[in-house]
Amino acid sequence: MKKESIFKGISCALITPFHADGSIDYESLEKLIEYQIQNRCQALTVCGTTGEAATLSAYEHFSLIRFAVKKAAGRIPVIAGNGSNCTAHAVELTHAACEAGCDALLTVSPYYNKGNCSGLIRSFTEIADASSKPIILYNVPSRTAVNIPLAVYGELSHHERIVGVKDAGGNIKESMALISSLSDRLDVYCGNDDILFPMLALGCSGGISVLSNIIPNEMQKICELYFSGKHSESRSLQYSLTELIDALFCDVNPIPLKYAASLLDICEGTLRLPLYETSEENKKKIYSALKKYNLIA
Repeated sequence: MKKESIFKGISCALITPFHADGSIDYESLEKLIEYQIQNRCQALTVCGTTGEAATLSAYEHFSLIRFAVKKAAGRIPVIAGNGSNCTAHAVELTHAACEAGCDALLTVSPYYNKGNCSGLIRSFTEIADASSKPIILYNVPSRTAVNIPLAVYGELSHHERIVGVKDAGGNIKESMALISSLSDRLDVYCGNDDILFPMLALGCSGGISVLSNIIPNEMQKICELYFSGKHSESRSLQYSLTELIDALFCDVNPIPLKYAASLLDICEGTLRLPLYETSEENKKKIYSALKKYNLIA
């Protein structure tokens, strides 16, 4: 049986703004959160890949969740990253994130260790058992070196707190198998901005979007047009954003996005090592794309 959906449409995978000294820029984050809500974003995802969660201290991690929850003030759900390659640590993150007031959790598959099917099922189950909030599983094999198999999704779909999947595998055939087999039990969200429209056509419930940091309204509109039966218009809008998407993924996410954010006065472009600023060639590409889409003068 399908569980209650956390959101339908677009959730922004929020960047974590940093000052030049590396501290978190909460003022810029507040403005970004408000911008997302005013431009019809349906949920906020904090402390994920785009938020450079792997470089955050435990204190920063939970401070960010509490801050986002307070600023969202119940207007849209806040989804908090809680993944780790250590299941015991992920359970600790889960308890703390729930206490911080998040509405749901985004749980990435354990990275580096490369768990087998049984290990993945046990790990995700322990995390879900520890949670008081619904969980979206996060599959991003390009970063974790693990591609969650369909059989694992099938087993986990029976858990009452596991309600969805962020599918960032980029494999349409595997996405089709997942959605056709389990969409009656799990919401599937696109994790790749460049294939949002085709994923909607397969039956996904929306996306968790990097591009939403700068154009939330347009990303939400792709979904709304599709859901209202205006498929041709949805497809055209997706096509129109191709150059911008390519520019914002010309280097490892969120490196290009942080540079774009600095050009748009969203925040400083500060990253935490091992992420570092992109090449001058890429900067020109990003600037040109922003200018073409009239995002900068």
